[in-house]
Amino acid sequence: MKVTVVDDDIFATIAATALLAGLPSGGPTLGVATGGTPMRVYAELASRSRRGEVDLSGATVVALDEYVGLDADDPRSYAAYVRTRIADPLGIPSPNVHVPQGDSADPVAAAEAFEQQIAEAAGVDVQIAGIGSNGHLAFNEPGSALDSTTRVVELSEQTRHDNARFFGGRVEDVPRRAITQGLATIGRARSILLLAAGSAKADALAAALCGPVDAAVPASVLQRHADVTVIADRAAWSRMA
Repeated sequence: MKVTVVDDDIFATIAATALLAGLPSGGPTLGVATGGTPMRVYAELASRSRRGEVDLSGATVVALDEYVGLDADDPRSYAAYVRTRIADPLGIPSPNVHVPQGDSADPVAAAEAFEQQIAEAAGVDVQIAGIGSNGHLAFNEPGSALDSTTRVVELSEQTRHDNARFFGGRVEDVPRRAITQGLATIGRARSILLLAAGSAKADALAAALCGPVDAAVPASVLQRHADVTVIADRAAWSRMA
């Protein structure tokens, strides 16, 4: 496991450089996380794209998760996030963008279809991942089986509270269920880039990297992966000192 601890003002620059270093030339497959921490990294990639320093227009993008009940045009959906913050700024065409179908009439079937789609693809070259304040990875909440695959999950109250900022601060508006790639699904990526920023992630990051591999801290499963790079700011790393 490779770890880089950086000042907050260069977090996005260092993370974007690490990401690009892990992508093969041609048409790479990039696994993307959503949320606040990676947002700055995507903005940095878009900036480099506008300057002609990088061309990811041939990439395929695969999202980690999606809320159940939100359609792709809902601005709070992860489909909208991936489209507006990643695909469109990088010039990636919509057929190359894959997000679980959150508004499916049968979310379980949609999860199974997404798992099959990932299994049949060439594989994710670099998976961007964040870590929840409770140690979740994607929407794999504490207690998730380490060999879990893509499925429908119930979101914890802590996760819903943490994500309320994307729903106007209204916890009651945050969906209670999501479709998420499982821990085993995520683990099939060739390499993983774990991003952690802010003091709210410090305890979870320390438990994930230094504690036992345990379903109580889903992100701890990354200890078993052969190629993980961690980019953390000093606040997120503070419990490691």
